[in-house]
Amino acid sequence: MLVVASFASFGQINTDQVLQVGRNALYFEDYMLSIQYFNQVIQAKPYLAQPYLYRAIAKLNLDDYKGASEDATLAIERNPFIADAYEVRGVAYQNLEKPQLAIADYDAALAQLPDNRSILFNKAIALEDVKDYEGAAESYEKLLKAHPNFDNAYLGRARLYLQTGDTVAALADLDKVISLNPNSVNAYVIRADIAIKREDDFNRALSDMNEAIKLQPHYAGFFVNRAFLRYKLDDYFGAMADYDYAIGLDPMSSVAYFNRGLLRAEVSDRDRAIADFTKVLSFDPDDYRSLFNRAILYEQNRDYRKAIADIDKVVEAFPDFDGAYFTRFRIYDEMGDKRNAEKDYNKALALSKAARAKKADDKKDGEVNDDASKSDAESTDDSPDKLISQRFSTLLTIENSHDVDREFNNKSIRGRVQDRDVAVQIRPMFRLAYYVTTNQLKETPYYIKEVDDINATRSLRFVLQVTEDDSPIEDESAVARHFQSIEYYNSYIPTHQPRAIDYFGRAMDFMTIRNYGGAIEDFTKAIEVKPDFEMAYLMRAIARYQQMVLERNESSTKAVSDTKQDFASANMRVRNTIKAIIEDFDKVIELSPRNPFIYFNKGVMLAEAGDNTSALSLFSKALELKPDFGEAYYNRGYIYMQLGQRQKGADDLSKAGELGVLPSYNLLKRMNR
Repeated sequence: MLVVASFASFGQINTDQVLQVGRNALYFEDYMLSIQYFNQVIQAKPYLAQPYLYRAIAKLNLDDYKGASEDATLAIERNPFIADAYEVRGVAYQNLEKPQLAIADYDAALAQLPDNRSILFNKAIALEDVKDYEGAAESYEKLLKAHPNFDNAYLGRARLYLQTGDTVAALADLDKVISLNPNSVNAYVIRADIAIKREDDFNRALSDMNEAIKLQPHYAGFFVNRAFLRYKLDDYFGAMADYDYAIGLDPMSSVAYFNRGLLRAEVSDRDRAIADFTKVLSFDPDDYRSLFNRAILYEQNRDYRKAIADIDKVVEAFPDFDGAYFTRFRIYDEMGDKRNAEKDYNKALALSKAARAKKADDKKDGEVNDDASKSDAESTDDSPDKLISQRFSTLLTIENSHDVDREFNNKSIRGRVQDRDVAVQIRPMFRLAYYVTTNQLKETPYYIKEVDDINATRSLRFVLQVTEDDSPIEDESAVARHFQSIEYYNSYIPTHQPRAIDYFGRAMDFMTIRNYGGAIEDFTKAIEVKPDFEMAYLMRAIARYQQMVLERNESSTKAVSDTKQDFASANMRVRNTIKAIIEDFDKVIELSPRNPFIYFNKGVMLAEAGDNTSALSLFSKALELKPDFGEAYYNRGYIYMQLGQRQKGADDLSKAGELGVLPSYNLLKRMNR
C-alpha cells in the first residue's frame, strides 16, 4: 500500500486533513490519487465510515463496481444512516446487473431522502430493468412532481413509454425534454429513431439528426443514420457525403462501408462498390449481405468465378433462401452451365411456391390479415434467412445509443464526475504541471521562457510543462514518486540554506497531489526568499483558485439550516481570494509584461467574476502578444457571444477552431441555434 509520506511530519497523521485532501482529489476527478489518501485514513482509523464511502465513489468512477459495492457495504456497517452509501451501492449494483439489490438500496436511501432526484431517477431505471413498468412509471411520476423541470426524467419516461409501446406519450415527453434543454442529444436521437421506424416523417427525422450532429459532431453513427434519411429523401449526393464522413470518423464502420457500397452499386460504380463490400468482409468474412451483393456485382463484371464463390457461401448458410438460388441460376446461365442453372432454377421456384402456399394457408385459416402478417413477420422473425431476404439490398441504420444514463451526482461527496452533455464554458487558466494531456491538433505543450529557464537549471526533481489541462495521475507509481519527493524536501529544507526553488519544488508536488493549502504556503515561502519569482506568483494564484473552487463547492452543498451569516462569510472569503489571485497575476505582469498567458489567466478570472469588458481587453492583449493563441480567440469569442455580439463571436470561434481548439465549432453551432 502506498504511504502518504507528506503527512509523516505530524508523527501521527491528521486524518481530517488527509480525508479533506482526498476529497479534493476526488472533486478534481483524480480517482487513483484520492484512493491513496482514503487508504491512509482507513489504516489509521478503520472504524470511520466516511473514508470507505469516498473510496467507494472513487472506485465507482473507475468502473470498479464490485470494489465500490464492497466499500459502500463497509461504510453502511459502520454507519447505517448514511443515505449516500446506499445510493453508491445501488449504482454499483445496477452496473453489476443486480437491479433488485439496487432497488432495495434506493428504497433505504429514499427512507431518509424521499424526494432525492438522482435516487428516484435511478430507482425508476432499475424498476424498468426488472420489467416492473408500473412501478417505474410511479417513480417517474413522483420524481417529476418533486422536480418538474428535470429534463432527464422526461427522457427516461419517454424510454419507458417506448418499452410499453406508447409512442405518442413518448413523443410528448421528448418534446418536453427539448423545450427544457435544447442541447439534449438523446432527445433528438430518440425522436429521429421513432420517425425512421414509423417511416412517416423523414423530414422531421432529418431535422432531428441535424441537431444531434451539431451537438455531438464526432459520432460516426449519426452520420450513417442521416445518410439513410437523405437517401430516403432522394438526396443521393448528401447521403454519399455523409457515408464518406462517417468512414473518416470511424474507419471500422462496417455499416457505413456496406451502405456506401449499395449506393455505388445503384449508380453502376461497380468497382468501388466491390471495394466497399470487400472492406466489410475484411471485418467479418461471414457478412452474407456483402457476399450476396458482391456476387451480383461480380456477375455484372462478368467475373463469374468470384461471383459463384460468393453466392455459394450464401446458399450454404441459408439453404431456404430462394433469392440466392435465383441469383446463382442467373450466373450459371450466363456462364453456359445449363445443368446447374436448371437445377438452381427449379430449387428457387420450389422454395418460392412453398412460401406463397404457406402465406395463402395462413390467410385462408384467418390467423392474420396481410398487414398484420407483414408487421408480425418483421417484428418477430429474426432468423438469418429472413434478415437476408429483407435487407440484402436495403440500407442499414446504426442503433443509436440512447440509453438514459444513471445519475449519481451528490456534489457534497462526489464533485463533478463526467457531465452528461459537453459543457459550454470558458477555457480554463494556464498553469505549470508535471503531467499534461495533448491532442492530435496540439501535440506539444505551450512554451514560457521562465519555465524553460527553471528546467535548464535541473533544480527540480521533475520537468515543468505549461498546460491548461488539470490532468489526473493514473499511475500509482507516479503518485508514489511525488510523495517520496515531498519527503525528500521535508528532510532537505530544514538542514540547508533556504532556496526559493526548493520551496517551489515542494509546492509543485503538493499541487500534483491536490494539497492546495500546503502548496500556497510553500509558494509564499518561495516568494519571501525570491520576491521576483514570477512562476511562484503564477502558481500561487492557481493554487488559490483551485482552493476557492473547492470551498465554493462545499458552500453550495451546505444544509438549508446554515445561517445567512455563514453564507455572507463564505462570499466574503471568495471575494478576498479573487482579489489575491488578481494581485498575483498583476505581479507577474509587472515582472514579465510580454507573457501572454498571464493576461489570459487574469481575463479568465475577471470573466468568472462578471467583469466581461475587462476580460475582453485582456484576451485581446494576449492575442496582441501571441497572434496564434487559439484559446484566447475561443474565450474572447465566448464573451462576445454572451454579450450578443454574434458576428465578432463567430469570427473568433472560427479562428480558434482553425488553430486547433476542438470545442470551438461545437460552441459556434450551439450559440447560433
